[in-house]
Amino acid sequence: MSLDGVIERRMLGALRALGLGACLVASMIASPASAGGVEHASNIGHVFVIVLENESYGTTFGPDSKAPYLATTLPKQGVMLDNYFGTAHFSLPNYIAMISGQAATPETRDDCEVYLDFKSDGLDIDGQARGHGCVYPSSVRTIAQQLESRHKTWRAYMEDMGNDPKRESATCGHAPLNSPDPTQHAEGPSALVPKGDQYAARHDPFVYFHAIIDSPSCTKSVVNLNRLRADLRSARSTPDLSFISPNLCHDGHDAPCKTGEPGGLVSADRFLREWVPRIMRSPAYRKDGLLIVLFDEGDVPETPQAGGGTLQEYPGERCCNQQKGPNLADFPQVEHWDQDVVTFADFGGDRTGAVLLSPMLVPGTIARTPFSHYALLKSLEHVFGIDEHLGYAAQPGLVDFFDCKASDIPLRAPFRGCSDTER
Repeated sequence: MSLDGVIERRMLGALRALGLGACLVASMIASPASAGGVEHASNIGHVFVIVLENESYGTTFGPDSKAPYLATTLPKQGVMLDNYFGTAHFSLPNYIAMISGQAATPETRDDCEVYLDFKSDGLDIDGQARGHGCVYPSSVRTIAQQLESRHKTWRAYMEDMGNDPKRESATCGHAPLNSPDPTQHAEGPSALVPKGDQYAARHDPFVYFHAIIDSPSCTKSVVNLNRLRADLRSARSTPDLSFISPNLCHDGHDAPCKTGEPGGLVSADRFLREWVPRIMRSPAYRKDGLLIVLFDEGDVPETPQAGGGTLQEYPGERCCNQQKGPNLADFPQVEHWDQDVVTFADFGGDRTGAVLLSPMLVPGTIARTPFSHYALLKSLEHVFGIDEHLGYAAQPGLVDFFDCKASDIPLRAPFRGCSDTER
């Protein structure tokens, strides 16, 4: 550690001993520019979200992590969210929660193997669509519509989307309504598809809303990851919100992968080593960027059973007074998949942890405040000056990352709308 770093840490300790808040402490010691000459801004203008797959906090960030870049390097450069939780099992309802605040249905919880139209009888008092299915009616809004109504831009970057045009389009890729989803499994390389196709629609929440897929914005804004390279060339060409889903190998879902890569956290870490520095070098990030690296849900080991098959027991831990939603039966629940048995003690998505990187954050720090995907959505709304909150992002008492009073994420300068003694 440099001498400046030693002095800063000693100052932090001394000031905290006097009872001063983390954000005020940070603003008192923060220099006007970070390493590399990046100016600190009190407001964020560009947000990048990278979503990885299916790992518990201990597996990812523990001492035996197979992702040292994510577990060790990135937290030193940013803020570790020690108590970040998924909102459901399995994947899809977590992604849907991130952009709409909608809770799981039986179909989304099982990843919508059929791309089923949602049959709804309206919204409840919490803005939750009552009914069943996968593709929500146009009355259910997302962060995309919120941004567009404020003349802000968004783009979802999906690795491998369109590699096999017989499976899905290269933009707004999804199955026909009420048809089986061919992207449930990765496709290996072949003569016709040399790179294979490991895109998974269930990791692309934007294609589960009629408000998006029935709009021209879907083909414009739901694109292959390759587009991001060009978009990062200038702050003007970079969307205000960039949502990034690696393919089934690089998000850590598959292990091993159809391409011969190891998959799991090893391949996820390699993906981050390539893309995180590229994003952090971009003009948009250096100007006013925030990069969020998170997981959709926690995971548990598969225990072999004497009679064949496996047992998976999900605790379903949750935070932040999360609600079950109107469409799931009471818990605990048990599901049978051929010989495999899956149990859910509760409806949460378990603890995963997350990492935030930004010129406006105090690096090498840990935030203990509990957050979830609903808090992520509320945070995006806060960042972009959106007063309304969708679905369970509007739940009373839910704390977002930049809450003026309740969040302990340390900032270099007060956030928009907060006083010097708050944030």
